[in-house]
Amino acid sequence: MKLNGYPALTTQPLNYPLSNIPERTAKPRNSGITMIMDKGLSLRQTEDFLEVGGPYADLVKLGWATSFVTPNLDEKLRIYREAGIPVYFGGTLFEAFVIRGEFDQYRRLLDKYQMEYAEVSDGSIEIEHELKCEYISQLKEQVTVISEVGSKDVTKIFAPYRWIKLINAEVEAGAWKVIAEARESGNVGIYRDSGEVRQGLIDEILTQVPEETIIWEAPQKAQQVWFIKLIGANVNLGNIAPADIIPLETLRLGIRSDTFDHFLNK
Repeated sequence: MKLNGYPALTTQPLNYPLSNIPERTAKPRNSGITMIMDKGLSLRQTEDFLEVGGPYADLVKLGWATSFVTPNLDEKLRIYREAGIPVYFGGTLFEAFVIRGEFDQYRRLLDKYQMEYAEVSDGSIEIEHELKCEYISQLKEQVTVISEVGSKDVTKIFAPYRWIKLINAEVEAGAWKVIAEARESGNVGIYRDSGEVRQGLIDEILTQVPEETIIWEAPQKAQQVWFIKLIGANVNLGNIAPADIIPLETLRLGIRSDTFDHFLNK
């Protein structure tokens, strides 16, 4: 794969040596994933983002159902593919098809656009969990499935045992990774409406679910810092804004003030 005429990088392109830097996993990663939220980048903005952020981006989500109204969609997908960056449609698009009874049409849409990933979520609609897992099981025969747990409704707060039960069931159904819902704003699901992490919830989830199974949506810097300090440089983080991918990488490597002391002498 080539990006703007240059080979896509599988390791971080560090420009000079510096000691006590945590080791980052190489692409394709199973842990240390950075999932980018594309909310409507133009073709030129996409190319500009990939020129700098391509080495660090592992997945790109075309947020919610933005792909329905994005001009030049085929060309944008081509740009991401040529850069070697997997891209997928947001889970809200899946829900929009399901609530209209058009799941088969959704599957044909994935084929039409040669998608290799799909997100299965129920953040905006009510789906019986057994049925959601059936959707996962069917789609895993077609694509790599990323599921999402948690509601976009701030009034719906799941108990920790329920998060654990849902996550494990969706992995068993065939999900490769499970996203912990926070929206692009970072103030629902695993966060309070202030953006503060529900620490007890995260601690309990991690007693029953391997850390590499989950992609934690963390659009805010303070949230990214919290998870890096808890799990390490190779925590899976999602809903990262394109402009934040380089700042996030410096947080992961302990070369920004927020994590500056965290990795020294480890």
